[in-house]
Amino acid sequence: MSRVERLQNKFDQLKIDAFLVSDGANLQYLTGMADMAGDGYLLVLAQEAYLITDARYQTAFAGHYDDQHLVITRDYLGAVCDIIAKTGTGVMGFEAEIPYTAYSYLDENLVSDLVALPDVVDELRITKSVDEIDRLRASARLADAGFEYVTSIVRPGMREIDVSNLLDAFMRTHGASGPSFTTIVLGGARAALPHGTASKALLTAGQLVTLDFGYFLDGYTSDMTRTFALGTPDDKLVTAYQAVQAAQQAVIDQVQAGAATAQLDAVGRDLLTKAGYGDAFNHGMGHGIGLAIHEGPLISKNTTGTLVANSVITVEPGVYFPDLGGRRIEDDVLVTAEGHGRLTTAARYLLIL
Repeated sequence: MSRVERLQNKFDQLKIDAFLVSDGANLQYLTGMADMAGDGYLLVLAQEAYLITDARYQTAFAGHYDDQHLVITRDYLGAVCDIIAKTGTGVMGFEAEIPYTAYSYLDENLVSDLVALPDVVDELRITKSVDEIDRLRASARLADAGFEYVTSIVRPGMREIDVSNLLDAFMRTHGASGPSFTTIVLGGARAALPHGTASKALLTAGQLVTLDFGYFLDGYTSDMTRTFALGTPDDKLVTAYQAVQAAQQAVIDQVQAGAATAQLDAVGRDLLTKAGYGDAFNHGMGHGIGLAIHEGPLISKNTTGTLVANSVITVEPGVYFPDLGGRRIEDDVLVTAEGHGRLTTAARYLLIL
């Protein structure tokens, strides 16, 4: 069954007759073409689908859609309205994240009923195919190599941004198309910023350095975090690191299809709380990855879902102290019916360089 057919099979449950896809990653998932965000729509009806885009994509898609179903125009939403009217479609769902200007146009001009539906294609993307898992595995292997490269070249006196730029060059040289988010390199107290970005700050001896990065390889991204030391760190930092490592392993040990996401969060969070670090862990335990850096499922104390086989998630506990910095460990983990498999395999013990 094709991906579009899987989407069509949800129409009865969703009580719709058509669905309009606009999100870039969802367009890529359903059409196979990357970087289409803002450059068109896929209008999926019960028995057919129309790709509405401009002439830049005409040659690329000519072999996949006939002339009727490949609509070349710059008036994307006008074409959507025309197709809905021509086919007599009753109810059209659309992605809830669509810009308000687009919604306003559709509300004014569409002859069918409109219904906003969040996460429709996103939920399909959670379960990966064999090919997608292979790509994610390869992306994770490249991340492992990238971390090994960083630990071979990083030294006190380098700037955070220098480390980030050297890693970027390494990853691109070895096949990555680019980062899936701004690489995080934070030394010392700056590592207390969970999503801080690399700056001109100098790395110094005795600091813990947090490195969090993800790169697209063949369309699919990795997401890995490691914390390492430049010289002998303070004992308090070492103790906190060991607590984070133990919490991460405890969560990974529980990963399998059917595991409740909130319970996974609780396993790691409770260990950190018992170790005295509960207030210092201020984010969720993980999330899915794939065509985008943040996909379903979310793994946090406020979620209600369960893991499904053949999904790929991150497990990323961390603790942060404004005066000392932070330490976080993150791995990409394949969920299976029987358990799990780590895709990122770089050393998780505290490296002292």
